[in-house]
Amino acid sequence: MVKYLQSGICFVLVSAGPLIFAQQKVSGKITGSGSFNINPVLIINISNSQHTQSDDQGNFEIDVAENDEIRFVKDGYYRFDKKITKEDLSNSLQVSLQRMEIQIPEVKITYKLTGNLAKDNQHLNESGKIRALKSEMSEYMYSPLNEPLPDNTISKTFKGHDFKTGNVDIMGVFKAVTGLIKKASKPKITKANYNETQDFLNRVKNEINLNFLKKYGMSEEQIDTFLLYANKTRLLAKKHRKDFKNDIVKMELMIAFAEYRKMNKLSDK
Repeated sequence: MVKYLQSGICFVLVSAGPLIFAQQKVSGKITGSGSFNINPVLIINISNSQHTQSDDQGNFEIDVAENDEIRFVKDGYYRFDKKITKEDLSNSLQVSLQRMEIQIPEVKITYKLTGNLAKDNQHLNESGKIRALKSEMSEYMYSPLNEPLPDNTISKTFKGHDFKTGNVDIMGVFKAVTGLIKKASKPKITKANYNETQDFLNRVKNEINLNFLKKYGMSEEQIDTFLLYANKTRLLAKKHRKDFKNDIVKMELMIAFAEYRKMNKLSDK
């Protein structure tokens, strides 16, 4: 009986070995173009949904495995995607984010919230141009890459003549038609009224894990205040109430909180 148990234990340890060592960490430092400090920056591992933020000096560390894709997100800057290689696991990453050409003014809350959503919404309105710009930037931030990450390929300059030029690309046409059908099937984005906004915010509180807010010691009332801020600055109810995807809505909330935390000087408890 003892021998049987010992052999069973050895089997478990050997089988679990690859799982234990598959996950590693990658670390590095983030700056803006020109090496100036732009932190905190949100870092997301797209492959395993892990996320973290860089510290005041731009340093970060996140769990990864080889070939994972990590994304660096900061309002006002172009997002940066990086596919982790074996070399990256043993070296420190140096990431520089490029500023967008169009800057959106920082939203500051000067009105004292009452807790009445209908009344508070009237004091948090912003111009249509700013809302449109934020909507476009938001779609860019969380949308997937249109093309795969760069790899080692030969430049067209050094390639021979392409004998397919002038021929109809049947697969390309099929993919384009499929894309149009998918786009047409998506619900139309319309402005949310008061009841729709209330229902959306309640759904956020019921379906999204908000522990990343609670670890900052935020009360239920403070979380409600932040959700109002996030809804106004990211147009959450307008864009996502008809097509509610938990991972996308949570990413939007984390992007909004990165700025909200800095504005309100919140520290991790």
